[in-house]
Amino acid sequence: MRRKDREIKDFDEIVKVIEKCEICRLALYDEEYPYILPLNFGMALENGKIVLYFHGALEGKKYDLIAVNNKAGFEMDCETKLVTILEDGNCTMEYESVVGTGKVEILPDEEKERALDILMKHYHKEDFPYNKAVIPRTRVFRLTVESCTGKRRRKNR
Repeated sequence: MRRKDREIKDFDEIVKVIEKCEICRLALYDEEYPYILPLNFGMALENGKIVLYFHGALEGKKYDLIAVNNKAGFEMDCETKLVTILEDGNCTMEYESVVGTGKVEILPDEEKERALDILMKHYHKEDFPYNKAVIPRTRVFRLTVESCTGKRRRKNR
């Protein structure tokens, strides 16, 4: 990382940033160009690792790509704010972000409900009674994070 002064090194601080984010952009290998998609997600800490859970329809391009190569990159950001500095005639952006890599795996049916519970907990701090009838019509997958870095930019005020 070029700007070491913005790096978030503490694992717990990186987790806090992830907890604030609403969308995770997943990048999959698609021969000539990356295939990137924004996804809702849930996060769990398992055996000291960050695990991100996602859901989607039963079919789609992302699953075809994962079947060929399950290595993925991801990015998420939050706390974004444009800061205009009139006296200097410029502007900058405040943000917190996490980027990383890991491996994606499709979950078997018996693990889907727990993963969906984790995902729902990310958006609803209280228990959200979602319709369990959607589970058979939903594919659930996870990315086990192998490496990640955090970054924070706050303008001095």
